[in-house]
Amino acid sequence: MKLNGRTILVTGGSAGIGLAFALKFVELDNEVIVTGRRRAVLDELKAKHPKLHVIQSDVADPAQIAALAARVKSEFPKLDVLMNNAGILLYKNLKTPAPDLAGLMDEMNVNVGGVIRTTSAFIDILTANQGTVINVSSGLAFVPLPAAPIYSATKAAVHSYTQSLRFQLEEAGVEVVEIMPPAVKTNMTAEFSEGDGVPLMTTDDLVKRSFTSLAAGDVEIRPGQSNQLALMRRLAPGFINRQLWKASRKLVPSGAE
Repeated sequence: MKLNGRTILVTGGSAGIGLAFALKFVELDNEVIVTGRRRAVLDELKAKHPKLHVIQSDVADPAQIAALAARVKSEFPKLDVLMNNAGILLYKNLKTPAPDLAGLMDEMNVNVGGVIRTTSAFIDILTANQGTVINVSSGLAFVPLPAAPIYSATKAAVHSYTQSLRFQLEEAGVEVVEIMPPAVKTNMTAEFSEGDGVPLMTTDDLVKRSFTSLAAGDVEIRPGQSNQLALMRRLAPGFINRQLWKASRKLVPSGAE
């Protein structure tokens, strides 16, 4: 993947992994737009990093995705990279009825619906500009974290969708890349400690490893433990599933949420 001179949109880019990638892209002389749900956070981000373009938008809302696409196509006609990064993680107790059946699907709406709808909304400009789609899934696409069952399922769905997208776009000249991070030290993993047996990678390390792979032209990037999870899924699925259950069991909420 060409890493400079691009116009890049990063969803969920106001914090965590998305922000780390956005700042690295800026450092490499790209024009970068980030989205997020909270205006105050975006305003602070713009003040701190004036080279970033910020747009308030929620990937769970199809109307906001459509409005984002219309605005970006108008203001940034050279857009040639879409990084679908926005995501949420919720620990779930599957043994009790959910009091909010609509809310039970929040992770699906953001993590899967956001990727599929946003990609569709931008596919015409990405095709016209011979661009790149980068989908951020997870090593949990290979092996689920039982305390986060819906989140894990969303990442497996994104992995499958990305593979199909790559085949469908290969003759259109659009590159499709999947980055599959392991557990990373962000606000999303604040409840998870390394003492639970799952190492946490820093965002700096994730970015360094990922950009090395991007520069090499890799299309499925599995940094650190994600590569191990892919291997264990094939060699000893029962063992690795049980280990992740032991590591995450205490994170399961103790009743109806």
